[in-house]
Amino acid sequence: MRFTDGAWRTAEGFDIHKASEVRFVRKETGKITLTMPTFHIYVRGMTLSGPYITMEITSPAENIFRIRTYHFKGDKSLEPSFFSISEDTSDLSAEEDEKTVTVKSGASTLVINKENYGYELIRDGRTVTGSREGALAYIDGSHGCFMREQLDLRVGEHVYGLGERFGNFIRNGQSIDIVNKDGGTFSEQSYKNIPFYITDNNLGVFVNHTEEINFEVASENVSKVQFSVAGECLDYFLIAGGSMKDVITLYTGLTGRVPKLPDWSFGLWLSTSFSTDYDEKTVLSFVDGMRDRGIDLSVFHFDCFWMKDSHWCNFLWDSDMFPDPEGLIAKLHDRGLHVCVWINPYIAQQSEIFDEAASNGYLIKKTDGSVWQTDLWQAGMGIVDFTDPEAVRWYQGKLKTLLDMGVDCFKTDFGERIPVDDVVFADGSDPLRMHNFYTYLYNKAVFELLEREKGKGEAVLFARSATAGCQKFPVHWGGDCHSDYPSMEQTIRGGLSLMLSGFSYWSHDIGGFEDKSTPDVYKRWSAFGLLSSHSRLHGSTSYRVPWNYDEESVDVLRHYVELKKSLMPYINAARDEAERYGLPVMRPMILEFQDDPVCAFLDRQYMLGDKILVAPVFDKDGMVEFYLPEGTWVSSDGSDRRIVETGRFFKEKRGYLEMPVYIRE
Repeated sequence: MRFTDGAWRTAEGFDIHKASEVRFVRKETGKITLTMPTFHIYVRGMTLSGPYITMEITSPAENIFRIRTYHFKGDKSLEPSFFSISEDTSDLSAEEDEKTVTVKSGASTLVINKENYGYELIRDGRTVTGSREGALAYIDGSHGCFMREQLDLRVGEHVYGLGERFGNFIRNGQSIDIVNKDGGTFSEQSYKNIPFYITDNNLGVFVNHTEEINFEVASENVSKVQFSVAGECLDYFLIAGGSMKDVITLYTGLTGRVPKLPDWSFGLWLSTSFSTDYDEKTVLSFVDGMRDRGIDLSVFHFDCFWMKDSHWCNFLWDSDMFPDPEGLIAKLHDRGLHVCVWINPYIAQQSEIFDEAASNGYLIKKTDGSVWQTDLWQAGMGIVDFTDPEAVRWYQGKLKTLLDMGVDCFKTDFGERIPVDDVVFADGSDPLRMHNFYTYLYNKAVFELLEREKGKGEAVLFARSATAGCQKFPVHWGGDCHSDYPSMEQTIRGGLSLMLSGFSYWSHDIGGFEDKSTPDVYKRWSAFGLLSSHSRLHGSTSYRVPWNYDEESVDVLRHYVELKKSLMPYINAARDEAERYGLPVMRPMILEFQDDPVCAFLDRQYMLGDKILVAPVFDKDGMVEFYLPEGTWVSSDGSDRRIVETGRFFKEKRGYLEMPVYIRE
């Protein structure tokens, strides 16, 4: 959302009221409140009218400041919120003189200018960011009302995060709308919009709103990150870290960290694929074919058509294709596999349970009390209303029947296309603020059922949509991509972006989703996929078993499955860091080598944990360019040792079994 027309003019239809001075300061235990006119007051009569902005400053943990600003305090534009407003905050100390208010938390300080409102955020004597005069504003006009903030960027500072985004890895210069959409991996849309960004100046900013948030990242004003929301309130957190890793640890301390996942989830998952034909015979042929070729499987996944077409979701096996589902699940268990089935929160009109859900009020309603329905995806479908505790229990009951059959986990697909017009939620939530938050409630309901039925440490999802906090319900995968090298590149960018948004685990469709890749792309993607935190073979219209490509694909897949197995003790150490500190298992280079300026730009290679560098090949001729930071690096098989006195690039031709994988000594 842009409110200006260049440097000097306000955009047509807007009136910008900028916080101008601090008129009142109120100090309470754990909270500082500032009252700020949006104009300078020179005589008492000027106080008789005009908008004021109020700011409340608290600190939920050391080195984190919560900044809650509002024009009208009675507005409900913070409901629902990711976090309830609480007075349980860490100690704040505040000092005031004639010109400034100084607020301290841990090693961080906010220095607020009273005469010409603005602030500077300082950690350990170093300026992290600032909000200058005129940056904080209430905006009204013909387009509605908004709250806006603009935070400084230093020269050369890079912005990352804001969810799983598939364009340029560095966000500078981008306009980003935080609103979940089912847009694939090749547009500016995203399934996982996270209103948190991080910079290489050790700053984290989390905007605590569930509705659409508009970010202008060094775009409308090229020296600022601007964020704005519709309404009367703006609530955000400033996180001042000692490093980028520290910022992520502080942020996940607020929003949650990944739980312990079952060991089997880190093995290879094989899917039926989306729209392929399959029955029990097909499934067992895939499983036995992998075993006969010496490729270890951990999970077999049944995608949509385990249910009868046009009935999604009824949670009933298609009896024509699977007359004995419990027997089939038992056969898979006997082969040492776990079983995953596809679900979503949509109930087709044809589903046997639609009338039950509708009559009990478990589906989202229109404002006239009727069920909201659409033909997009499934004919006449409704959407489960997870704001209703009874609907949650009902939905979980359907899934428990599957767990009792022997199903081990669920792929929680969709959750992005949630209506906002002419709808009512059971708890009265504003539909605009429920759109992004819906996925949190959806995945939470399924994950908590798995924890309750399987036990903590055994619950795992394969989820597509997400918002802030959804890292607590892993794992997430990249969504629908094409099956070529550009899509593989988009996929890795999206994953690394998500890893800088507070998520620790991530996966993707090995070989791509749409269409069928060439054997060459399949082999290169297999190498990348088996050196991701989680690994799944899945596609749209064709089976993703390796012999469906060529025999060499079998050898390549087997090689990287064995390599990942050999690395599991090391990956387990990275898992521990994820659980304890919120750090990602797959790490962008900038996170491990923050002092190396080259690493700020690298988005086609990554670190697996803190010691192993992985550089996927994106070229049919086998050429790969990769960067080794300063140090001594040894290839994963011990055949190549390189001493790099200063970081440098290498460009080499690599075979299918030779993807650059280097260990830092």
